[in-house]
Order: sequence, then C-alpha cells, then structure tokens
Amino acid sequence: MKSITGIGLLMMMAVSLPLRAGDDFCGVKNTAFQANESITYRVYYTLAGVYIAAGEATFSNVLETLNGKPVYHVTGEGHTYNFYDNFFKVRDKYESFIDTATLQPYKFIRNVNEGTYRKYENNSFNKTANTVITSAGVFKTPACIQDVLSSLYYARNIDFSKMQPGDKIPFSMFLDNQIYNLYIRYLGKEIIKTKYGKFRAIKFKPLLIKGTIFEGGEKMTVWVSDDPNHIPVRVESPISVGTVKVDMMDFRNRRSPLSSLISVR
Repeated sequence: MKSITGIGLLMMMAVSLPLRAGDDFCGVKNTAFQANESITYRVYYTLAGVYIAAGEATFSNVLETLNGKPVYHVTGEGHTYNFYDNFFKVRDKYESFIDTATLQPYKFIRNVNEGTYRKYENNSFNKTANTVITSAGVFKTPACIQDVLSSLYYARNIDFSKMQPGDKIPFSMFLDNQIYNLYIRYLGKEIIKTKYGKFRAIKFKPLLIKGTIFEGGEKMTVWVSDDPNHIPVRVESPISVGTVKVDMMDFRNRRSPLSSLISVR
C-alpha cells in the first residue's frame, strides 16, 4: 500500500471501525446515516507541539440508481490548503456505490493525486460470484468484503455494546488489487476534546499496513461519537516526521441527534 496523506488518512479511519466477534460484514441494517449527510474534517500536522492546518476532507452521500438497484453514492474528497500545496499537494477523490439494503459495495473509484504520486482505480464487485473486476483482471474475494470507503458507512452501524476493551476483530478489505486481512483492537470509551468540542467517544486502534508515511502496526488511534450516528470525530497517528490529527469540524443532515456532544469549543 502506497503512502497515505490528506484524505487517505480519513480512508484509513474508514477501516478503523469494528465488528463484533463472529460478524462477517453481512446483514447489518442502516440506523446510523441517511441520504444527503455531509461531514467535513480538518487535517492538522503537528511538529514540536505546533499545529498546522494543512487541508480538509469531506464525506457526503446521495441516493442514486446503479444497474437498476438503489444505492448510496458516497464521495470522499480531500485537498491541501493553497499554502501547503508548495510542500505536498493533495487532490484526492474516493467514490463508493453501496446497496441501500445490504450496505455492500457494487463499485469503487479511487483517484489519488498526492505530490508526484498518481493512482486511479475502478473496481466492480460481483456479490453473487464473490469477485471484483479491476483493470488488472478478475479477483476472487471473501463474501461481504468491503472497499476502503464503504467500510466506514457499514461499520458505523455496528453494535458496540457487547465488546470488551482489548477485543480484536478481524475483517477483509480490497484495495490496490489485493485482499487485506486486518483487525481492529477495541480500547473502550472515554471523553475526548477536539477542535470542534468535547465528546463522549468510542476508542480503537486499527492494524495498519506499513507504507512510506505511516508505520505498520497499531499506531493510529480513532475516536467515534458514542451515539447512534457513530461519526468519527478524531483520528491521530504518528508519521515519518511529526504527527497528523484529523478532527470533525462540520456535519449536516445527520440521522440522529449528536447526543455524545458535551460542549462546543
């Protein structure tokens, strides 16, 4: 897996949300989000204790029809601010077309522009044959495999109530023409202060694939709102130089009240 910055960090957050032991990413009913929801994040880099606002990422979805089936067309877009473009310019766009009933992806598009790195993917999932078609060929996949963006919306609907701190939950994801067998370690609940405000949150550490920016292992920490929305409110990870933090800064058309919010900053 290549280096991940900007929206790429948010995409890693997408796979940092857990399943209960024994689940297999199948059969969950959507109770966490609705059509036309939009969430905006700000990306900060820190060095020697100094926060630098480097860019933004936005996740949104609309109802559409794909091959005669109703889908959530989910889009994640990220960019660096103009001044930061001089150091490392990011213009990323991810799209996933997710079945409204099963929350399984039918199509995934990834268009990455990060510095001198370019990557384009267009994957089509056949949920009957358990295959995915890419420009490199046809790949056999496990049942209920997710793409890197659909997993965020799917996992927001998982019931966390029966999990214990330290639990490891495995899952599979398809990216870069590969199947990644990863896991998440559930850490429990705590109150977190972000740039937006103070939240009651659920805390996790995902297993990361080593790249040129992020170290492998359980280095990243993720907090999601402890309410029915399960909105990621902060992601934090060390990188090769300094630390990156991503905070939720705006949300629109949420399905349920944001009852985890204690106070606004």
